[in-house]
Amino acid sequence: MSDAQRAVVIGAGFGGLALAIRLQASGVQTTLLEKRDKPGGRAYVYEDQGFVFDAGPTVITDPSAIEELFTLAGKKMSDYVEMLPVSPFYRLCWEDGSSFDYVNDQESLDRQIHARNPADVAGYQRFLAYSKAVFDEGYLKLGAVPFLSFRDMVAVGPQLAKLQAWRTVYSMVSKFIQDEHLRQAFSFHSLLVGGNPFATSSIYTLIHALERKWGVWFPKGGTGALVRGLVRLFEDLGGRIEVNAAVAKIDVENNRVKGVRLESGELFPADSVASNADVMFTYEKLLGHHPRGVSRANSLRKKRFSNSLFVLYFGVNHHHTQLQHHTVCFGPRYQQLIHDIFHLDTLADDFSLYLHAPCITDPSLAPPGCGSHYVLAPVPHLGNAPIDWEVEGPKYRDKILAYLEERYMPGLRSQLVTTRFFTPLDFRDELNAHVGSAFSLEPILTQSAWFRPHNRDADLPNLYLVGAGTHPGAGVPGVIGSAKATATLMLAEAGR
Repeated sequence: MSDAQRAVVIGAGFGGLALAIRLQASGVQTTLLEKRDKPGGRAYVYEDQGFVFDAGPTVITDPSAIEELFTLAGKKMSDYVEMLPVSPFYRLCWEDGSSFDYVNDQESLDRQIHARNPADVAGYQRFLAYSKAVFDEGYLKLGAVPFLSFRDMVAVGPQLAKLQAWRTVYSMVSKFIQDEHLRQAFSFHSLLVGGNPFATSSIYTLIHALERKWGVWFPKGGTGALVRGLVRLFEDLGGRIEVNAAVAKIDVENNRVKGVRLESGELFPADSVASNADVMFTYEKLLGHHPRGVSRANSLRKKRFSNSLFVLYFGVNHHHTQLQHHTVCFGPRYQQLIHDIFHLDTLADDFSLYLHAPCITDPSLAPPGCGSHYVLAPVPHLGNAPIDWEVEGPKYRDKILAYLEERYMPGLRSQLVTTRFFTPLDFRDELNAHVGSAFSLEPILTQSAWFRPHNRDADLPNLYLVGAGTHPGAGVPGVIGSAKATATLMLAEAGR
C-alpha cells in the first residue's frame, strides 16, 4: 500500500462497521459505502407512528467484543451507547403450557431442571463444562483468527477431535440431558446463527457458555442505537460513510483491486477493499466481470445456505406485561419441523417462533402504554422452496397473529396499530442475500473455519471479506469477530 492508505468497506452491517472502525483507528483512511438509506445492514430500524422496530439482531451476547472497538479507539462505550441487562435471557414456552426461564442464576436453573427431571441437574453441569471447554477453544482462541491455509485447520484438528466437533449440537446436548424439553432448550441456539441443531457442529454449543459468561444485553433505544453509536465512533475517528451508495462493481487491474464503482458511476479508488455484502453477491455481481468472480460464484453456488426467516413487525396499543423481552415459542414439532425448514420445498403447516418484546426492557420504543414487537419464524430459503411470498406472506402473517393471540397475547388483533413483514424475497432483494438466506452459508463443519470463504481472497490479495459469510460466521459476536480477523490481515498488509 502507498503512504496515504485508503480502504473501502462495502456494506455498513455490524461486520462492516466494526472493520471500518478498526481500520480508521489504526490510521487507514476508510470509506464505508451503504446501499440503503441508513447503516445497519440486517440491524436496520423501521419507524412508524411512534413505534420503533429493530429489524434484525436483538440479542447482544458478548458486549466485550463491542467494547473493544471503543477501547482501541481510545473511547468509552458508555459515552456512545447504554447497554441494559436482560433477564431472563429467554423464556422458552411449549404447547403443553409448560415454560422454562433461562436465567444466569444457577440455583434457579437447577430448581427448574430438577422439576422436569432430577437426573438432568448433574447432566446440565456436565453439559455446561463441555460448553465452556468449546467456548475456550472455539471462541476465545479461534473466533477472531483468520484461517487462510489448510495447515491452520490441521493445527486445531486434534483439539476439535477431542471436543467431538463431528457430533451435532442436538446429539451432544442429548448425551448429557434426558428431558426432551430441556434438550430443545439447550440446543435451539444454533438456529440463531442459521444452523440446524441436528446438522450443525457441536462447536456451536459454545453459544451457551458465551451467554452464561457475559449475559444477554439490549442497547437502550434498541439495536439501532448501538448502530448509531458505532457510526458516531467511526465518524469521530475521521471515517467517511456514504448511504444510498449502491456498489455496481469492484474494479480489478493486474489481479489487484483498484477501487469500487457505484451504480451512479462514481468511483472510489482504494488500496484495499473489504466486502460486508453477501458473499455470493460479492463474487457473482460485484466481481462478475472478472474470472475470479465467476469461478468463486460457481463453487459457492454448490454450498449449503442457511434457512431464511419470515419476520413480522407489529405495534399494539396495549402493553403486554405478561411477556418477557425474549420468548421462544416452540410449536408442536421440533426435529421434524427443523428438517422441513432445511430440506422441504414447501412451507410447513406449523411453526416455532421467536417473539421480541423490547418494551419490557425499554418502554421508549413505543408510544406510552403501547408496545413494539416483532416475531420471526424460520422458513426455507428460496433455493429449497420457491414459495410465492407475495401470496403466502399475508396469509402467514394472519396465521401467526392468530396463534400469538390464542396462546401469548390476548386481544392482539384488535389492538394492532401497525404491521409490516419481511420475507425471503426481501432478504434477497433488499439485502442481496443469495436465495434469500438469512445467515449466509449454513454453519456445518465442512463449511466452517478454513472451509468457509476466507477473510482474504486467495487470488486477489487486496480483496477481503467480512460478515456472516466468512470466518467465523453469523450472529453479532461472529461478525464482529470476523471484523477483527479481517482487520488483522488488512493492517498487516498496510504495515500497521
